[in-house]
Amino acid sequence: MTEQPQRDDTAHDDENERQKEYAKPSPLKNPKVRWMLAIIGILVVLVLIAWLAYHLLVGRYLQDTNNAYLQADAVAVAPRINGYVTEVLVQDNQWVKAGEPLLRIDPRTYRATLDQAEAVIAVREADIAAATAGVQGQQSSLLQARTQLTAATASLRFGKAELARFTPLAASGADTHEHVESLRHDVERAQAQYDAAKAQIQGAQSQIEASQAQLEQAQAGLKQAQADAAQARGAFEDTELRARIDGRGGNKTVQVGQFVAAGTRTMTIVPVESLYLSANFKETQVGLMRAGQPAEIKVDALPGTTLQGTVESISPGTGSQFALLPPQNATGNFTKVVQRVPVRIRVDAGAEARKVLVPGMSVEVTVDTRNAKDARERTRDEAEATAAPAR
Repeated sequence: MTEQPQRDDTAHDDENERQKEYAKPSPLKNPKVRWMLAIIGILVVLVLIAWLAYHLLVGRYLQDTNNAYLQADAVAVAPRINGYVTEVLVQDNQWVKAGEPLLRIDPRTYRATLDQAEAVIAVREADIAAATAGVQGQQSSLLQARTQLTAATASLRFGKAELARFTPLAASGADTHEHVESLRHDVERAQAQYDAAKAQIQGAQSQIEASQAQLEQAQAGLKQAQADAAQARGAFEDTELRARIDGRGGNKTVQVGQFVAAGTRTMTIVPVESLYLSANFKETQVGLMRAGQPAEIKVDALPGTTLQGTVESISPGTGSQFALLPPQNATGNFTKVVQRVPVRIRVDAGAEARKVLVPGMSVEVTVDTRNAKDARERTRDEAEATAAPAR
């Protein structure tokens, strides 16, 4: 009988507790809580408005991709001649300057060829000197023959005049026939001297022409010898390979004593100072992309560092168009795939950063296209203007 009152007391206490809980005021009725919730709501709305404004004004014009890699126009070092390597003057990954010697090839054969070519030049110059002297000698002979012709012409003219003057006198008896005959012999002798002088002139002219031909032949031979010597000198100079650009040498495949053929790659020089970025953007991202736009670059090798860059050019075709086997979608089933367009971006990095940056590194790049945001409207206006006449 004593247990029943205890149970009733317990039930009564539970009921009182429930009534107290129901009697507690709701937290939402607390002015401080309501103010806090209002402030939080306002902040959320402001954040959403700020995000929307940023997206409309800036964010939608920022095009980013992680499909980008550093590149450089590396230069392969290859000899233009054949020969055995006698010296290798650089090591792998060594910095080199343009004009710095990289390796040397045995020059003895090429030195001998050059000496022989220079000796031929000396012979041809001697031939020219001899031919020139011959031409000058023949010109002197021609001058002498012309002098003799002038004298013979004067003697012949005088003899004919004398013969013409004394012949009538001899016929009239005023002069002797012996004198006339003597004058006739003088005319014949003068005629012979005249003919001989003319023949000598013709011979001298022929000799001059022959000597002139020999001189021209000697001059042509000299030009040929000089060309051969220039070629031999170039081959001799090519026994020393020099760097064409500034950069770092790498991928060296040549050793002392190795025979190298013309065109064989011996090493590669990477122009680290001229790095650029090749970023493959989706075709939906390049609509407003133009040369000269700024870019932000993040390299995995430089965490926490953002480099600056500038768009240099946009590829005239998608990456697939320049593939070894371009896709052919004219036959079979077709599935549309978003294509990617390579974009070249100049990397503006300091000396410290360039110590780390090398071609092939993966990067993330973001291009700011805001300066071309009016291009979409202009494109739309052009399309409408083009479609208007058709209507």
